[in-house]
Amino acid sequence: MSDAAQRFLMVRLSSIGDIVHALPAAAALAETFPQAHLDWVVEKRYAVLLVGNPHLHRVIALDTLGWRERLISSPTFKKIWNGIFDLRRAPYTAALDFQGLWKSALVARLSASPERIGFSERWLREPSAAILYTQKVSPLEGAHVVEENLALVERVGARAGRWQFPLPWHEQDDAYVEEQLAALDSKSFILINSGGGWRSKCWPPENYSALVRQLSSVRREKIILSGSPSEGDLIAGILQGAGTGSAHYLPTTLVQFIALARRAQLFIGGDTGPLHLAAAVGTPIVGLYGPTDPARNGPFAANDIALYTHAPVDHSRDPRAGYLHGISVELVMEAVETRLARVHG
Repeated sequence: MSDAAQRFLMVRLSSIGDIVHALPAAAALAETFPQAHLDWVVEKRYAVLLVGNPHLHRVIALDTLGWRERLISSPTFKKIWNGIFDLRRAPYTAALDFQGLWKSALVARLSASPERIGFSERWLREPSAAILYTQKVSPLEGAHVVEENLALVERVGARAGRWQFPLPWHEQDDAYVEEQLAALDSKSFILINSGGGWRSKCWPPENYSALVRQLSSVRREKIILSGSPSEGDLIAGILQGAGTGSAHYLPTTLVQFIALARRAQLFIGGDTGPLHLAAAVGTPIVGLYGPTDPARNGPFAANDIALYTHAPVDHSRDPRAGYLHGISVELVMEAVETRLARVHG
């Protein structure tokens, strides 16, 4: 079959870091089959991450969370049907499910593609979803998640080269970040993200306060804290506890955060979307890891540092879980100095 006759559908609905980790797979597909058609199905709230991606022909945004919340309303049924119809407008050669959930496997199935490729059961969060695949892939043990995703596209003949992470850039967002940094007199700064989707991935707020206080006493760089609007109170508490005038909270949109990370001298934070965005744009990183393994989910630059408690990997996301313990402020300070020295060494 010629490249031009091939049509591929990537299914990776969420979340931020997982979408980032699938970008090299899209690049490998597009560069191996330059005449082929490549679409990506993504959750509506994260579609902005794929806007302008040079490897994609279409971004199909679905609101699966909205469907569940408003399932009984007739307009919602219309949106569901429109989304399914969009998937079935033209036959795909293969649909590749990078998510491994029932809902993502079902999206691949609804595309009517004769080939539906996903991971083998032991790599899936919902192993029974594999029943909807026509081919199952078992990545190498101990591989980084980016390499796992590349294993899927290799099944259809794609050749993996240099990892590529094309992320959106908007002139107005770039200008906003420049203006905010100028107002804060923060031309040189360390970026800290204290939040996260799982509390067990988050370092205690009092530790961040102590870290900000110590950094401010020994480093010339300003400290910028980032976070979602829902984390505003958390960040305010960290700043109050730090008691320093050289640290500030800079609220941003997702694309503005990418622009901010591109300018940072260093990023500090846990295994969350902001860390993976920072890694994708090449920002030096000190990562704080506990319930997830940095060998699979960590930053991938050789000079980056991932501090790891070596606790058992736990993806339960238990809302009752406590904060990430076992990494001292002194250990993070040492890692910061080491990572920054590698930048200038």
